[in-house]
Amino acid sequence: MKTGIHPKYYETKISCACGNVIETRSTIKDIHVEICSNCHPFFTGKQKLIDTAGRVERFRRKYGEKRK
Repeated sequence: MKTGIHPKYYETKISCACGNVIETRSTIKDIHVEICSNCHPFFTGKQKLIDTAGRVERFRRKYGEKRK
């Protein structure tokens, strides 16, 4: 194996905007993210379907799905 071609591997802290800190190892020293598994709607179960500008209704009209 060649020497000197591999990146350095650091102890890393991943910081989320919600305040959650995850400690891991990475080639990047500190990582700052806006959303993590602690605050993401998919993982927290608070996921909502937001109908922006009637997209859901437009989809239903286009493909013939009718409300019951």
